[in-house]
Amino acid sequence: MPEQKLQNMPSIQNNQHAPSNELTVIGPDTRISGEMTFDKSARILGCFEGKIVAQGEVQIGPTADCRAAIDAQRVIVDGAVSGPILARERLTLTPNAKVTGDITAGALIVAEGASFVGQCQVGPHATDLAKNSGGTMPVGEIDFKPPWRNEPATTSAA
Repeated sequence: MPEQKLQNMPSIQNNQHAPSNELTVIGPDTRISGEMTFDKSARILGCFEGKIVAQGEVQIGPTADCRAAIDAQRVIVDGAVSGPILARERLTLTPNAKVTGDITAGALIVAEGASFVGQCQVGPHATDLAKNSGGTMPVGEIDFKPPWRNEPATTSAA
């Protein structure tokens, strides 16, 4: 089956939406654990575990394995992310994206082939709620068990 290209899909390789040419790159041979804060934009190509906060755009490359909470103006996922994502303006999931975790975004673009498992809140109201809560996002284990699988409470007759 021939590979299809999405003409209007932002690309990490040639991103025309980034307002600044300043970009910090975490290379594919890098493993980092902790909290990273960027005044501009960042591109993650290696492994990261922890929390990422950026004033600009965060790009998760195709070689990335990111187990982190992400908070940025714009987020483009072209690799694997496990954790909550807060994209105040826009979240883009490319055909290679594999996201496990809750997302909150001002706008959401999902390409065919992207994988997303979690809860989703999209729109200006969703990002306003995130701002009012101090931008905090839940970090921790995700419960994938559906509510109807919970064992019913047993009652004993006295």
